[in-house]
Amino acid sequence: MSRLFMGLPMWANPEWCGSLYPPYAGQESWLADYTRVFSAVEGNTTFYSGAPRPKTVAGWSRQAPPHFRFCFKLPAELTHVRRLREVQAALDAFFAALAPLHDRLGPVLVQLPRDFGPDELPRLEALLAHWPSGIPNAVEVRHPEFFHKGSAETALNRMLITYGVNRAMLDVRPLFSTSAVGQPDLAKAQQEKPRCPLHVISTADQPLVRFIGHLDEAINLRYFVPWVARLKLWISQGKTPFFFVHTANNRQAPELARRLYEALSRDAALPPLSDFAGERQAPLF
Repeated sequence: MSRLFMGLPMWANPEWCGSLYPPYAGQESWLADYTRVFSAVEGNTTFYSGAPRPKTVAGWSRQAPPHFRFCFKLPAELTHVRRLREVQAALDAFFAALAPLHDRLGPVLVQLPRDFGPDELPRLEALLAHWPSGIPNAVEVRHPEFFHKGSAETALNRMLITYGVNRAMLDVRPLFSTSAVGQPDLAKAQQEKPRCPLHVISTADQPLVRFIGHLDEAINLRYFVPWVARLKLWISQGKTPFFFVHTANNRQAPELARRLYEALSRDAALPPLSDFAGERQAPLF
């Protein structure tokens, strides 16, 4: 069944206490509160720390409802350190650790280094050929050759279509739409994110978009408007898009995601988002 999954880059953020979470909520309740509002989350923690401990996965499994989707990132040890060389055993171990969540995995993101180029595509194909069946995935490339609409990009897209893999779309246009002079959070984000062109393409059934917002709400809404028609089109085609919302410092990411969802729901038949837990708290007096 086709639907839209929307979420944020993480759920563990103490700066969201008082908005997405109650003002004095402990970390143990954050995931449960998050899943009452959003339907998916990126799993950045696995990119830096690798597979989580069994106790941690068991806790996530207890808190996440059946409709929720985790879109974990493949560990950087596999993508950036080993550059996909001889990673089959490590890949198997990674998914074994996530076994309690296999029924709630959205596209697992293979985020490749900026210098991972066309000559390394055979290693990517070996990874995709070894990928466990039933677990969706998405590949995010950053090398300039994959954005020139030439032979390298054609080869990449054909490979992804052949293996039923989604090409992740990184939309950094809002982030880079203005100068960051005098705005340290914006400057830091512009330094960290690659300035890749946006190629809107769906190579499989679960297109994944990572929308990197600006600090200015009007700028974000302007760049989001074209996505409304595209998301509606994918849903009408029977696809299940995943849309993740970042901001320059992620402090306002929950509020931005809510505004974008409301903008989309005006044109699409989507159920309303639940209120944030921090806003549901009864007043003291």
